[in-house]
Amino acid sequence: MTALPRFVAAGEALTDLLTTGPGTWTSQTGGSTWNVARVVARLGIPSAFAGAVSRDVFGLELAAANAAAGLHPAFLQQVDRPPLLAVVHERHPPRYFFIGTDSADLHFDPDRLPAGWQDGAAWVHFGGISLAREPLAATLVALACDLKLRGTKISYDPNFRALMDERYDDTLRTMVGLADVVKVSDEDLRGLFRHDDTDAAFAALRAMNPAATYLFTRGGDGAHLVRPDGVWHAAAPRVDVVDTVGAGDASIGALLYSFMTWPERAGGSHLRVAVGAGTAACQLAGAQPPALEAVLALADTIVVRRDDALDFPAPGQQYFGKVLQR
Repeated sequence: MTALPRFVAAGEALTDLLTTGPGTWTSQTGGSTWNVARVVARLGIPSAFAGAVSRDVFGLELAAANAAAGLHPAFLQQVDRPPLLAVVHERHPPRYFFIGTDSADLHFDPDRLPAGWQDGAAWVHFGGISLAREPLAATLVALACDLKLRGTKISYDPNFRALMDERYDDTLRTMVGLADVVKVSDEDLRGLFRHDDTDAAFAALRAMNPAATYLFTRGGDGAHLVRPDGVWHAAAPRVDVVDTVGAGDASIGALLYSFMTWPERAGGSHLRVAVGAGTAACQLAGAQPPALEAVLALADTIVVRRDDALDFPAPGQQYFGKVLQR
């Protein structure tokens, strides 16, 4: 592969260690931003994952999976540092912790990316735990700021995890302010804002950047696409769910695919594709990117309504468990 990618996701690729019983474990390649890159590539747009992995067995597995996904090889950096591991010690509900002191992901260097790559990238995606781990977080925020100045479109999915406490608040405000598209779930909102009023939390999120487009996913209650020119709601299709892992990554990846492929279409059409991808991902085991044919087949069945009078509170003050001064 020599052509520069149209889509780049920058962040973390990691290994999930999952318990399978007392004293037994299995491993899976993963990482939120890496998954999004794989989704967009699977749907047919030249893509890359920009991040660093180790040179040991875990890093080699990630590099092989990166190549198998068709991602541009020059954007993946391998360094002589330990791997980043997510240890999932309980499955239902999931409980986990991360092992990654001075790990490879923290040593990602944007200056090592191919020359001129910014000119080819229509969209660059950020999110996941990479934005909660220093010094990588500062590196990525600086990269996002530079891309924004160049006119590159930015997408952002915080993908809340327990390490995103009050220290993450400034990063959230900065990244939402830079983003053209923000993907957030009801679970993300409860974690990020540290209270259970998800509608109020969503209003606070929108207040950080009223001009952005928001994909707000609500599990079995479907999803909303909220833009300055309108609001659309899609019902969640009824399917036999195999695994919900990777559904959120599939939905934002497919939304960006739709924006890049059919920019002239209205919001409801883009939302159908996003929800179709999230649903298709739920029919696969693990975080497997769904095929375009499956996504479009499901999208055709999804009922979308436009509802500009949807009862979201108007954007107001920003608060994280308490009201903050604007």
